Amino acid sequence: MTDAPDIALAAERRRAVRALLAAPLLLRENADFPLVRRHAEWLKNWFGNFLGYRLIVEAGFARLFKTGLGPGLGRPLLRDSGPFTPRMYAYLCLAVAVLLTGAEQILLSSLIADIRAAAAEAGIALDEAQRPAERRALSAALRRLIAWGALREEQGTVADYAEDQHVEALLTIDRDIVAHLLATPPGRAGSPAEFVRAAAEAGPGGSRHAVRRRLIEHPVTYVDDLGSADRAWLRREQRRDERAYLEHLGLLTELRAEGVALFDPDDELTDVRFPGNGTVAQAALLVVGRLVEELRPAAGTLVVGVPIPDGHLDRIVGELTQRHARRWAARYVNDPVALREEVVALLAGMGLLARSVPTIADTEPDETTTADRPVPARGVRGDGPDGGLVLLAAAARYATSEEVRS
Repeated sequence: MTDAPDIALAAERRRAVRALLAAPLLLRENADFPLVRRHAEWLKNWFGNFLGYRLIVEAGFARLFKTGLGPGLGRPLLRDSGPFTPRMYAYLCLAVAVLLTGAEQILLSSLIADIRAAAAEAGIALDEAQRPAERRALSAALRRLIAWGALREEQGTVADYAEDQHVEALLTIDRDIVAHLLATPPGRAGSPAEFVRAAAEAGPGGSRHAVRRRLIEHPVTYVDDLGSADRAWLRREQRRDERAYLEHLGLLTELRAEGVALFDPDDELTDVRFPGNGTVAQAALLVVGRLVEELRPAAGTLVVGVPIPDGHLDRIVGELTQRHARRWAARYVNDPVALREEVVALLAGMGLLARSVPTIADTEPDETTTADRPVPARGVRGDGPDGGLVLLAAAARYATSEEVRS
């Protein structure tokens, strides 16, 4: 029988692990920061061993470096109106480079001048500073740094610069936080391509870390999205890791022939809630239910995805829009194409839809065998046209019946 102190200790550590996964830069204002400080050494060892992540815990913040998620698997930074644009990322990186040197405080106008000078030195072409789009991009980048605690507004506000180029503000720099923002130090790479590659690689942990990271950081992992070594490791270790996910993260594991998904019973460890509220989320749930009903494959063979016939999704969205016109937002009712695009983006982000492109398994020369059992993963998404949409296996979890109340 487990003692009460042991149960409490495990609960504290689990909460600290979840807090860091949800907020890899955890500031002292966060309610869970004291837990992270209290269990810092245990957390450093656990993250290092289980995921190959490096953790730094300072007096004012904790930084979990989530490197090696794989090419194209990161989540975008978000603002109120959508994801960061390439220009916003450029300004963010330029600002970090500038803030690493110089005085502890700086005027907004001086910071802008330094950022533009750094861009010129790096050969990055920027539009005129007074252009509204340019000001909005820079303002978004600086506001992100403020949210991270890297900058603090002493007088004035950065947000106003987006609308007025003459706005001034006095900013204080937290250089300790700035110095720990980049998970992969640029000095380790000789070129931009090498930097991106280094940031995506699993590192010395190989499949052990690569597969665990993918499972934890993404809604669902399909077998054909893994390389042969990763597929073999997953089949061999998945039952043992299932206990670790529950004990240390509070996550339940669903193991299927098509892949693996981790679920949070508390619905906290996610940045996208689905099902959810609002027209797009409601439409997405109904769309995926209809697609599952109409395209469900025959039993007996491994199917990770089913191609969605051309025009099929447009028809479903159009029918649903007419049926729910009184309850859904007018801008989507009047523009079903826009609704369709947002539904596709949401379902793709949840791992329920994808574009038809060759997967990692499709492009590998040989199938993998482990313990004399094949790990099949080629051609399991049908033969739809390149770029077409594919309904993925996890969508079956959201099959639902539709009821319209008058």
